[in-house]
Parts: sequence; C-alpha cells; structure tokens
Amino acid sequence: MAEIPAENLQRLCLGLLSIRGVRSDVALHVARGLVQASLRGVDSHGVRLLPHYLRALEAGRLNPDPTYGYERTTPSTGRLDGDHTFGHAAGAEGMGRAIEMARESGMGAVSVYNSSHFGAAAYFGLMAAEQDMVGLSLTHADSLMLTHGSKRAYFGTNPICFTAPCSGEGPFCLDMATTSVTWNKLLQVSGDGGPIPQGWGVDEDGKDTQDSQRIRALHPIGGYKGLGLAMMVDVLCGLMTGMPFGRDISTMYKGPIEEKRYLGHFFMAMRVDGFVPLEEFKGRMKQMMDHVRSEPARDSAVAVQVAGDPEKRAERERRQKGIPLSGVELEELRSLAGRYDVGFPELI
Repeated sequence: MAEIPAENLQRLCLGLLSIRGVRSDVALHVARGLVQASLRGVDSHGVRLLPHYLRALEAGRLNPDPTYGYERTTPSTGRLDGDHTFGHAAGAEGMGRAIEMARESGMGAVSVYNSSHFGAAAYFGLMAAEQDMVGLSLTHADSLMLTHGSKRAYFGTNPICFTAPCSGEGPFCLDMATTSVTWNKLLQVSGDGGPIPQGWGVDEDGKDTQDSQRIRALHPIGGYKGLGLAMMVDVLCGLMTGMPFGRDISTMYKGPIEEKRYLGHFFMAMRVDGFVPLEEFKGRMKQMMDHVRSEPARDSAVAVQVAGDPEKRAERERRQKGIPLSGVELEELRSLAGRYDVGFPELI
C-alpha cells in the first residue's frame, strides 16, 4: 500500500486524460471528481476507475470533445445533451446550469441525457452547497438491485445525494446508493481479496451468497422502500430525460466497451434564502448535526455520526498523509503513465 498526495494524483489524471485528447475543461472535472472521491474515502468511485474510463475513451464510448446542447425550458428548468462525454463533465455542466437558474429564480433543475457514468454523486451536490445552496444529485444505473419479491434485478443502484451548507464545517452531505452497497464497492472488495459480507448480494436464483463470482444482484436498502427510491430515481433520470430505464440500460462493465451508455442524471439547486435567512439556516444546520452527534451512544467505542462524517474524517487524514493505493492500483497507474509518458515516477 502506498500513500500518494492528492495533488500528484490529480496531475497524473489530468496528464493521462489530456494526452488522450480530452478537452481541458472535461479532463479537469474528471480528475477533480475522481480525486475528490478518493480523498473522501470513497475509493470505489475514485482514481481506481481511471483505467476503466481510459479504456472506454479509447474504444469510443466516451466523447473527449463534447458539444453540449442546452435548452432552458422554463425560468427554473432545463435539459442538457451531454453528447456522450464523461459523466463527471456532463454532470458538472448540468449542475452549473441549475445553480445559475437558482441564482435568478430561487431554484433550478436540470435533466442531463446522453451521458455516462458520473462517479460519486457528491461531486455535484457539493457544487451547490459550496454556493450556499441546497443541492440534489441523482443518476440511474444498469440493473443491479434485486427487485423486492423477485429473484433478479430490474433497477440499478440509483444513488441519491442531498447536500446543505453549514456553519463552522463542511456541508452536510448524504450520498448513498439505494442498494446495500454499490457494485463498484463490491468489485473493489473482491479485487482486494477481501471477504464479501453476508447480505450484500444474491445469486441468479435470488439466494444470498458471499461468493463475488456468483453475485448477480444487490439487496435494496430497506426492502421494498429501497426499491421505491430506486424507481423514483429512474423516473427522474430515465423517464424525464428520455433515456432507457430499468433493464434496458446498458451495463458499465459487461457489455461492449465501445457501446454508448445513454445515461440520464437529474440535478437541482435551491437558494436557502428563498425560505429562511441563509446564516440562520447554516447555524441551525450545524446545531442539528451536533445534536445528533451528541445523542447517547449504544457502544462507547462507536461514535454517533451524521451522514458525511466518515468522509470528512477521511479527507482530513488523506490530505495530510496522501491517498492510499493498493499495489495493483499503483502498478496499473504506473503502467499507464509509462505507456503515455506522463512522468509518473516524480509524482510519487
């Protein structure tokens, strides 16, 4: 295990993307999104995904130089054609448009279509919170969630991210899959040789298994409630974008890598001061979070936390020590750097 400074990994990501012809603004959002996820301890959606994105780029799935098509449909809504570029970049463009409309109208919502995997949803939600707005970030995904009462998947892991600004610390950030775990987390754990916990996934007969090779679907959170949340996400990201939904969504890994994903995302930004004074809200947000943290712990060794606390702690530690990479991940990045001559040795 090696610990690499975040700024060095971002330079490496930018170098690898740029040398493959990715436009500078697109490359910057991809690099920032990957490194931010790794800094926050969300390694499943961090720099370990860069080799996959580069393979998809070379195969033609991802467009390195997109021409975005944007239509403002009402004073507070819009639609963005992502032109099959990296989801990090299309998503940032979409959330940026939502923030612009929120400044004018108090609220902005943008649907994005013709996009691809956008990494961690927090990247976009935090964009809104950093502008002192409440943010919502959603995407659908290929069928990986076990349908409640069935033996196979219909909806994807369909994550939901909600953010809000806060006084005295970073924003509140809830970023969660609607499954018990994400598929990329499953791949990370199995790739590292770790055991698959009981209750993560099921085999082709819908029966629980801890064998990563046999897992075909992931359990929803909260049974039928998780299924309902996933369906809500697909309504916003599939039906309201005109993109495929449910089992018609192309797969990230199993399908031909040259195949476009046709994913949809949904972003919303809301001005807090359209409802209550901003500073009052931020102070009460801090109060609420601290009240939850001070609730009596069932186990004195385990702190009571609010959503985002583990990520904030990981970011503090990793900004000081660096982002940990496994030997396999390090070697893959080293190989890519050597192949494209971007100077990896001096970055570690």
